[in-house]
Amino acid sequence: MRNETLEKSLSESRNEKRELRARVAKLERSLYQYRNRNSARELRASLSKIEEMKRRIEELEMTLQNCESRIEFLEVSEERQNEKLHYFQNQVRNRDYIMEEAMVQIREVADYLQNLVVQADTLSVKYELESNRRQEQDSLLRKIKILSIRAKPYLYPVLCNE
Repeated sequence: MRNETLEKSLSESRNEKRELRARVAKLERSLYQYRNRNSARELRASLSKIEEMKRRIEELEMTLQNCESRIEFLEVSEERQNEKLHYFQNQVRNRDYIMEEAMVQIREVADYLQNLVVQADTLSVKYELESNRRQEQDSLLRKIKILSIRAKPYLYPVLCNE
């Protein structure tokens, strides 16, 4: 009996062991499927993230190209602006030189005009003196004429008597 009980117990233990093995196998399959499903989800999620990152990289590359193009444009524009700046600086230097030359000529003309003013003043004084002399001469000539007219009656009788 004891043997039978032990055999029965052994048999039950073996059955229980088989059931547990079957249950473990079932759980392992379930775990494997779960992992595969999770892996597939993770792979899909990772793939989705990778695709999103690729799109973002493409956007960034396009932005980078646009920035590089803009930089090239700005560099060319800067070169043109520098050329214009040098051109205008040269024009300013040339105008400054011309203005300096004009100022020298204006000073020379002003000096010449100053000399002419002095000469005109001198001539004016001379003319006034001559004008005063002429007026005196004219006055004396008038007086002489007046005296000669007054003296005629006195002179004609003498001339007539001769």
